[in-house]
Amino acid sequence: MLKIIVTGPESSGKTTLCKVLSEHYKIPFTKEFARVYLADLGKNYLQEDLLEIATGQLENEQLSIGNQQISLHDTDLITIKIWSDYKYGNCNNWILEQIKKQKVENRFYLLCKPDLKWDYDQLRENPTNRNELLELYKQELESLGHKFLIIKGEDRNEQAIESISTNFSQL
Repeated sequence: MLKIIVTGPESSGKTTLCKVLSEHYKIPFTKEFARVYLADLGKNYLQEDLLEIATGQLENEQLSIGNQQISLHDTDLITIKIWSDYKYGNCNNWILEQIKKQKVENRFYLLCKPDLKWDYDQLRENPTNRNELLELYKQELESLGHKFLIIKGEDRNEQAIESISTNFSQL
């Protein structure tokens, strides 16, 4: 089972890229659970909410797999870890344990560079430090030993499709 995770800072084209890949490979993708959770929360979130978000994200990821040879995900627990560390200075141990367990999975990350215009929406918080966050993503993926490709520029959809098709012949 190959899991492709599209990740990166806010407003870097993750969901748009997931939609393109989903259509191209004719597979569904798990949506970012945080967006639904936070939209329904009705108040500012607290660090404790990140554990709820992580649980929901992981459940969605596990439910989406089925009998497919490939699954596609709009973010994963690493995003929650990075955000928790960045905003609160630490991360819940359960989240860290789940990320550690995922190290043995066949995961490939498409790390979206925030070189697109930042688009405001009520759930986004970081218009000015997206490159700083990108570096945190790179460091995290490298330290975990996950394969990843940085997707950037106007032809990001083509870059992602070419990389996936070239590196994963089962598709």
